[in-house]
Amino acid sequence: MSYRAGVDLLREFFSRLRELESLLQWGGYPVLMIIIFAETGLLVGFFLPGDSLLVTAGVLVNAGLINPLGLTNFENLLLMNVTLMVMAIVGDAVGFTIGRRAGPRIFTREQSLLFRKDHLIATQRFYEKHGGKTIILARFMPFARTFAPVVAGVGQMQYRRFAMFNVVGAVLWIFSMTFLGYFLGKVFNAKQIERVVYLIIFVSVAPVLYGAIKHRLQQKKPATELETGP
Repeated sequence: MSYRAGVDLLREFFSRLRELESLLQWGGYPVLMIIIFAETGLLVGFFLPGDSLLVTAGVLVNAGLINPLGLTNFENLLLMNVTLMVMAIVGDAVGFTIGRRAGPRIFTREQSLLFRKDHLIATQRFYEKHGGKTIILARFMPFARTFAPVVAGVGQMQYRRFAMFNVVGAVLWIFSMTFLGYFLGKVFNAKQIERVVYLIIFVSVAPVLYGAIKHRLQQKKPATELETGP
């Protein structure tokens, strides 16, 4: 593939990222696999729409709009689950390796458009509070699922223990989101499903927003006490 063709492909991908149904019908399995891996395995994947993407994929499988092998819809759903679970597991394993090799140095890296240090630090606090099960819980939290395996690697979690949480989290996340979309596609029309997807995004983001607001208020409290003190 030439450089220009690669640039055009990336431009097309990002232009379609806002329209998930269009993106998945355009890219199918390869795009799904790349996004799930990038969101969990690469530090730059925090902006990718994992939850809504999986729900939308389930809806499209139910409608027969993503079916490269010509399977029955349910067989295709099972194949998609196995494929994406593998990508999610491999992605977290890569993130863990990045964290283990980079160590605490990663927290000194400057924040940029493709690296959010604030999300990394917030995930570290969540990890300190909830321990190893953070790897499972973070699957359902945008931003956190990108950085949780990195934080576990930095913290030198035993790999066997991490792998157990990794597999359980990947299976629960992929299964719940795709099956939710699949069965929503049987009950609701496209507009209703879109509203449900927005609700899922809000519920997923809410814990992160709550943690960020709480942290900011805690930072302001000492400053206010100093100003009003004797």
